[in-house]
Amino acid sequence: MNNVKTIDDVIINVARIIIEELMIEDVTPETFDPEMDLVDEVGIDSMDLATVALVIQDEYGIRIDEDDYPKLTNIRLIAEYINDKL
Repeated sequence: MNNVKTIDDVIINVARIIIEELMIEDVTPETFDPEMDLVDEVGIDSMDLATVALVIQDEYGIRIDEDDYPKLTNIRLIAEYINDKL
């Protein structure tokens, strides 16, 4: 589990996870817009989101309820969700 201190740290780390796991090109964790809709604007599907959720669960030692997946539509919302669980 990371000792993440700020929401900005979590946002950068979530962006890194998404970029690495989904092999997204032409963007870095620092340039990934945390407000961008992951489904509509990035094209992430439910299988991609499940993969990312598993990595986040391992990385942060939290559990992400499958019922919560539809709420996690951008990096900022995912980061806030993680912070609430820590």
